[in-house]
Amino acid sequence: MINDKLPKIWYGGDYNPEQWDAGIWQEDERMFKLAGIDVATVNVFSWALNQPDEDTYDFAQLDETMDRLYKSGVYTCLATSTGAHPAWMARKYPDVTRVDVQGRKRKFGGRHNSCPNSPTYRKYSVRMAGKLAERYKDHPGLLIWHISNEYGGYCYCDNCAAGFRKWLQERYGSLEALNKAWNTRFWGHTFYDWEDIVPPSELSEEWNGNRTNFQGISLDYRRFMSYSLLECYRLEYEELKKHTPNIPVTTNLMGFYPELNYFEWAKYMDIVSWDNYPSLDTPVSHTAMTHDLMRGLKSGDPFMLMEQTPSQQNWQAYNSLKRPGVMRLWSYQAVARGADTVLFFQLRRSIGACEKYHGAVIEHVGHEHTRVFRECAELGRELEQLGDTLLDARTEAKIGIVYDWENRWATDLSSGPTVSLNYEKEVHKYYDALFKMHVESDMVSVEEDFGKYEIVIAPVMYMVKPGFAEKVEKFVSNGGTFVTTFFSGIVNENDLVTTGGYPGELRSVMGIWAEEIDALFPDQKNQIVMKHSWGKLDGQFECDLLCDLIHSEGAEVLAEYGSDFYKGMPVLTVNRFGNGRAYYVASSPEASFLEGFLANLCEEKGIKPLLNAPAGVEVARRVKNGMEYLFLLNHNADAAMVETGADAKKELLGGETVSGIVTVPGRGVLILERAKA
Repeated sequence: MINDKLPKIWYGGDYNPEQWDAGIWQEDERMFKLAGIDVATVNVFSWALNQPDEDTYDFAQLDETMDRLYKSGVYTCLATSTGAHPAWMARKYPDVTRVDVQGRKRKFGGRHNSCPNSPTYRKYSVRMAGKLAERYKDHPGLLIWHISNEYGGYCYCDNCAAGFRKWLQERYGSLEALNKAWNTRFWGHTFYDWEDIVPPSELSEEWNGNRTNFQGISLDYRRFMSYSLLECYRLEYEELKKHTPNIPVTTNLMGFYPELNYFEWAKYMDIVSWDNYPSLDTPVSHTAMTHDLMRGLKSGDPFMLMEQTPSQQNWQAYNSLKRPGVMRLWSYQAVARGADTVLFFQLRRSIGACEKYHGAVIEHVGHEHTRVFRECAELGRELEQLGDTLLDARTEAKIGIVYDWENRWATDLSSGPTVSLNYEKEVHKYYDALFKMHVESDMVSVEEDFGKYEIVIAPVMYMVKPGFAEKVEKFVSNGGTFVTTFFSGIVNENDLVTTGGYPGELRSVMGIWAEEIDALFPDQKNQIVMKHSWGKLDGQFECDLLCDLIHSEGAEVLAEYGSDFYKGMPVLTVNRFGNGRAYYVASSPEASFLEGFLANLCEEKGIKPLLNAPAGVEVARRVKNGMEYLFLLNHNADAAMVETGADAKKELLGGETVSGIVTVPGRGVLILERAKA
């Protein structure tokens, strides 16, 4: 639990007083009180002010800011400022800036421009973290450390090349083992010396993003870059912990950001935090899935919503305003799915550079008489009213959906069978079906304990890592239900094909083998034809993208393809394995099929929806101390009626007791408290 000093849902966000004259600060304090702001994230990009040259450190303004905020009742989320190095550093030490994928050396500018393997960057970033920790370790306003900001981006410089070779030596031990793992006899790529290996950039193996000649080296470079950036984080983390062992440490993640393996990062974060920036047309269920992923990074622990906008972004193609009520609605969506904070970027809108049109609690007009401020103040009052009621509450899902970054990298790098395969979208299809049914699910890693779930779903499990197949077999044998899909079990952790028939190591538990994979053009469809009625599935459904041509090896065939030369071949199978069942979905089905299919599985395992609610109403639950909190989130513009059951429940935001049918206003929220059954 991170909220010991401030036992409520933290409310506030990024604050940059250094961008303003001192005359504005007093007005900020007045408006923070009006809005109920009690946490400010400061010092995110202040390295240049804190260290104007190599030997000088000046924290006078930061001292004043933290003291002033604390006296006014605002606590500090203190960033280490290392997300953007100062100009003097780039001028004096050129190794600090990155080389891009095209081999071009970057100049000073922007952010995400520090090489993670630069000795200079590592030296001064760790030193800065230490200076801050020594100075503020006893400050009463310090709540949590925030290292750097939104880590990301790769580098291809000589320092990274040297670091990559060292990392490979530790991973493989010998060139012989590496050559075998990368299958370098293809195209005469045998390496004779470690110095032969260079990063897979557009100067060597890669082009157009994820296109590569050699998946092995490209996959390992992604692992290495994620590791390198994590190592930078960990160096600062360890320095902070030397001085402040009891202050939690985090850094802000970015949901399904493709470049970093967040399950690995979460092992070194005291609490996960992330920045939520959906577009107006982002499916509500995708945002919910991302919250669930952030909760799942640490096996269900609550997380921090570190950033969201009160009104609009500045960097998307079309930066729509959040309609009235939506900021509050989306804030409670985060809380419903595990957030113990609601923080914004930003508290006061900048007047210059690329974020001057990014929304803020305090708009350019500078006073409280705006729609956005009124909505923020209303939410601030409600969070104060909720107090510590929801803090550290958990979920109790019986379904786990597997997501794996390395599997995503391997799928993205695959040279075929279709450019349309999007791992994240295929995972979302299964999540979305459960979301619409109001059935809870967790997003989990391949390392998660499957034993706590009734159903585990692993869409497009292209890469099967060591031990995963045995883990699945044990889960199913013990009575669990496992689901996987087309393009699964194809390769090992080095992206080498497991021969003997797909799905490779999963073949035994699935009871099928696949001999070919057909890639359909975007306008092509096939059909899933049920052999007989099964619960909520009857007749036929469309499928597309990829079609595995599979044969049963003991699995029962539930449905067959309806057209093309493989008409009549299995497309949906179930295999009894021990006390459980393993289902294989050999193509990408339409939504109605998945809703019926997953409803059948839930019925088999006795998993019931949280409530029956109309379309557009999201239902989520958190549980704490024998009480459960049902969140009814109406994403529709119009009011919706929801049957909540005959038992009496307290509605936390309004204070009244309700039962039976309740009305949720358009874009409104109800939080129902009741004793857990």
